[in-house]
Amino acid sequence: MRKERRWMTSVTKEAAKTKLEMPWSRGPRRQAFIAKRASQQSSRIARA
Repeated sequence: MRKERRWMTSVTKEAAKTKLEMPWSRGPRRQAFIAKRASQQSSRIARA
């Protein structure tokens, strides 16, 4: 059986505390990004 390293314990604890929202996560931020992208595409089509 392997001994658990001290640095690994601290990394695991810190990762459990972190609540970072990623850009591709579901939610209002993603919906706003999709709406912005769609409006940019529609303005490109209108100009062409």
